[in-house]
Order: sequence, then C-alpha cells, then structure tokens
Amino acid sequence: MKVIMLGSGTSTGVPRIGNDWGECDPSEPRNRRSRVSIIVENDARQRILVDTSTDLRAQLLANGIEKVDAVFWTHDHADHCHGIDDLRVMRYDRSNPLPGFANTRTCKNLLRRFDYIFDGQHGYPTLMSLKEVSQVQLVAGFSFDYVEMPHGPVTSTGFRFEADGKSIVYATDFSEITKDMIDCFKGTDILVVDCLRRRPHPTHAHLDMAIDLARRCKAKTAVLTHLDKTMDYASLVDEVPSGIVVGYDGLELRA
Repeated sequence: MKVIMLGSGTSTGVPRIGNDWGECDPSEPRNRRSRVSIIVENDARQRILVDTSTDLRAQLLANGIEKVDAVFWTHDHADHCHGIDDLRVMRYDRSNPLPGFANTRTCKNLLRRFDYIFDGQHGYPTLMSLKEVSQVQLVAGFSFDYVEMPHGPVTSTGFRFEADGKSIVYATDFSEITKDMIDCFKGTDILVVDCLRRRPHPTHAHLDMAIDLARRCKAKTAVLTHLDKTMDYASLVDEVPSGIVVGYDGLELRA
C-alpha cells in the first residue's frame, strides 16, 4: 500500500500569484507546491483519490495517473473540490459513473455546485455518483474509517484507509486535536497531516500541533502537508524530529 502526494500546498499554492515565494527558496523544486490532494494505492493497483484540487489535471499528468477507482472529499472548500471537472476523462472507458464519497454537508454542496457532474446534462452521461461516507464500509479494495475534525467554524473529514495489512491516514485542514481523532488514527503506518505554518492559525494545524498529533496517535511515519510560503523545505527538514517527513508534490511513500 502506498500514498502519492499529488499536492502539498495551501489554498494559494507556493509561489503565490505574483511570484511570491515568501520564505521559500525558489531554487528548491520541492518548495513549488500545488493545492493538496493524495492518491492511496493498494497492492492490486486500485486507487482512491482524496480531494479534487484546483490543480488536479496537472497533478494527474505529472504523476502518470490515468484512472482512479473512487474519490473521497475531506470537505467542500474550493482548493479541495473545484478541480472536479478534470475527472471527466476518467468516465470515458467506464460503464458506470465514478463513485464519490463525502460527509453530509459536503455531499449537499457538491450536488448544488456541480449538478452536471452528478446528474448529467444535454445528452452527456452522469460522470459521478455520490454517497455519504456513513453508508459504506468497503470501497475499491479498501476498508476505511473516518472522523469529523474541527476546521475553524466547520469540519473536515479525516480518513483512515486500510489494505494489505497496512493503513494510511489523511488528516488535513483541522484546527484542534480531539479524542475521536486519536482513536481513529491510532497506530497508523503513515499519517499525512495538516501543517500550515509554525505559528498557530484559527482554522489549520501548525507545526507543533502536527507533531503532537503524530506523537499522540503513535503514527510510524508522519508526512507534513498543506504547507504555506513560510515553510521552506530545507529549513523544515533540519527542524523536524525523526519520524516526520516534510511532504512535497510527487512524494511517494510505501506503508
């Protein structure tokens, strides 16, 4: 089982428009960050895409991903779902819509914003189906668990995927660590974790919080993601403790 980090940046990416690299060294390729999204893949090469970032087409091309077997969304913020139209080509060779899963609020808002994806229009077929995560337990060869995480005034869904005796957790966009999160993520092989910046933030985890979650759930390896322009790759590598990996676009890790 492995995770492919398609994107590792915050909602504006790095650099920001205007060629604003902040504190990140522009000569370090791993500082160039697109919006967050991951692929989890099992030994049978079945793939789940988590979030359809606004950079999805470029991410799929860069990583040679020609198909996925299901899509999960953490929440409905634009940087996590507005690349959904790039999934159209994955419907071409399918006899049925590509399955998608999210919590109740996210399902409602996806259906409202992208009705043509889920209903079909003007003779075009339905591209995707959509179910609430509470309605399923096994998807595309993966079993999974999930937990709602505080994300400022709303929530984001954290996912734990299991296959081939291994587990990968995706916990992005949270602002507080809860007991339910610890229980869901405990003992995971790989924890991909929100880490916006070093200073605390009202809707995201900062560096100390990300490290604390990894420690409290006893993750074997933690990978930092959703990094903003203050988080220079080389500086972070020198700063983080053992067992913590600084994520970057295109990173692949096997559990």
